Amino acid sequence: MGKIVAIDGPAGAGKSTVAKKVAARLGYTYIDTGAMYRAVGLKVSEREKNFSEEILKEVTEKIEIESDETGKIFANGEDVTEIGKFASDVSKFPFVRKKLTELQRKMAETKSVVMEGRDIGTEVFPNADFKIFLTADVSERARRRFEELREKNIAANLDEIEKDIAARDKQDSERKIAPLKKADDAILIDSTNLAIDEVTEKILSIVQKNSDR
Repeated sequence: MGKIVAIDGPAGAGKSTVAKKVAARLGYTYIDTGAMYRAVGLKVSEREKNFSEEILKEVTEKIEIESDETGKIFANGEDVTEIGKFASDVSKFPFVRKKLTELQRKMAETKSVVMEGRDIGTEVFPNADFKIFLTADVSERARRRFEELREKNIAANLDEIEKDIAARDKQDSERKIAPLKKADDAILIDSTNLAIDEVTEKILSIVQKNSDR
């Protein structure tokens, strides 16, 4: 097993963007675990509009998920990297988390990775070499998402986005299985007033400092 950099945190904190940059600078493989959960949800939605546990179990048992060196996630050979929903819908089911946790651990067996999600440092890799918990104020995270959508010419309401993010935080942090929380030995980084490059440099500094010990 190579080195593991675990980056956890709530939606909109900048995990994906930062993790990609850190992985590129370190020469590690970037893995977006949220995309893996979205992949399961997507495959279920292709079978039925409403999620049933029976179909979810069937899809979870049969699904094949892989990640390439660039961090793209493939479900049964289909690139599902940009799918933007379904993660919360399926992540609350223990059998889904068990299967995907196994896949995530397998991905790190032969290479160094920067893996980001909600429970990487607490459940997937409790012994990760480096643990970061990246967060930001709800209002700032909503603003970032609003600007992101506006740049894509997608109509959005800032207040609604903030409500959705707050609801997602509540659901993720209160679920019984692998809730979103900071690992006791994780380093907290608040990105509310930091640029992406500043956060990236902070994490790289942490990795470099501890790698030299």
